Amino acid sequence: YSGLVFDLDGTLIDTMPSHYVAWQAALQPHGLVFSEERFYALGGVHAEAIIRLLAEEQGKSVDAVALAADKEARFVAGITKVEPIKPVLKIAECYRGKIPLAIATGSPLWLANTMLQSLGILDWFQAIVGAESVVHPKPAPDCFLRAAELIGVKPESCHAFEDAEMGMLAAQRAGMQVTHVRTLMQAEPRCTL
Repeated sequence: YSGLVFDLDGTLIDTMPSHYVAWQAALQPHGLVFSEERFYALGGVHAEAIIRLLAEEQGKSVDAVALAADKEARFVAGITKVEPIKPVLKIAECYRGKIPLAIATGSPLWLANTMLQSLGILDWFQAIVGAESVVHPKPAPDCFLRAAELIGVKPESCHAFEDAEMGMLAAQRAGMQVTHVRTLMQAEPRCTL
């Protein structure tokens, strides 16, 4: 592979439990229900899109932009508690400076930058594609295609890392080989793909 593209939440950084807590705290006052199973199924989808979907399904009227900002603020308040997913971090560490690395996330750019900075790894990545960087969120391939473009590597020459079904589908639609990080979590961290 000539480039590696990583999802962020749940793939490179173990943020999913903290995100779910923030979701519950933000949605509850508005009467919106978001089950944990549904939360994981929609991994990688931008917060505003999730809020619009939930509101439509549940017959509620909410300001999706403001509610998404509230959810993200609640998450950031607890950001010091998040940890890297060590086997995936090890792969990024082994390949940084050798081949281009990129992030393709459903999180806003400012939040992705904040998370990467909090772990001291922001400078490992030549490109970060966030929710506002593309028109169509995962499972559309847009974020992975944009990441490949920004690092100057053809999508079919990239290897992607994902934790969610929507993200895996997006990477596959972009023409990339993709590894589900759950398979890496059961293995000893190593530098080879």
